[in-house]
Amino acid sequence: MPGSFITFEGIDLCGKSTQAKKLIAHLRERGIDVVFSREPGGPPISEKIREILLNPKNRAMTSMTELLLYEASRAQHTEELIRPALQAGKWVICDRYGDASFAYQGCGRNLGGELVQRLNHLATGGLVPDLTIVIDLAPEEAARRSINMDWKADRLEGERADFHRRVRKGYLQLAREEPKRVKIIDGRGTVEQVQEQVRAVVDQYIQRRPSAAESGKASRR
Repeated sequence: MPGSFITFEGIDLCGKSTQAKKLIAHLRERGIDVVFSREPGGPPISEKIREILLNPKNRAMTSMTELLLYEASRAQHTEELIRPALQAGKWVICDRYGDASFAYQGCGRNLGGELVQRLNHLATGGLVPDLTIVIDLAPEEAARRSINMDWKADRLEGERADFHRRVRKGYLQLAREEPKRVKIIDGRGTVEQVQEQVRAVVDQYIQRRPSAAESGKASRR
């Protein structure tokens, strides 16, 4: 039976990376074989692209260049890491995936969601996460968190507040359009409170997860 593909999304400093790692520990305790990855990044080629994308020195990068680099990284990531893991029956937990480009480049950069979705489909061969968890947090709250952190902003994290507000709206739009796949989690609580919400969503997903026979009929894999 193919594995499951779960992604974590949200604006920068929402806590998604922490929540992803805590969920992985929980799943492994249940005996589930889990692979963790991130975007941009994953395999070596994608990590090299990550260095270009997030380097604060690359301020001259255009919005379209940014989007195409993300999609190039995603194409390599999907074929080299994600698909093989899923086909081997493993669960893949990924810190960002195609929805991030919808929110950041489609909405944050105003390139348009339709263009991003077409490029996502091309880069991934139509692979879509089984479940996407969005840790929702207002940019103002994220900025307050950064005050008490030993944190240096990368090229996207250092964007103005209005950019991050558009990104957040993009994620909320996705949740309205795809409520079965995209689940919103309130990120304002403690790490433990947020993780409790995450586990509840994942438990519901596990209960409705397709059987092996049904999975074999899925065309996307």
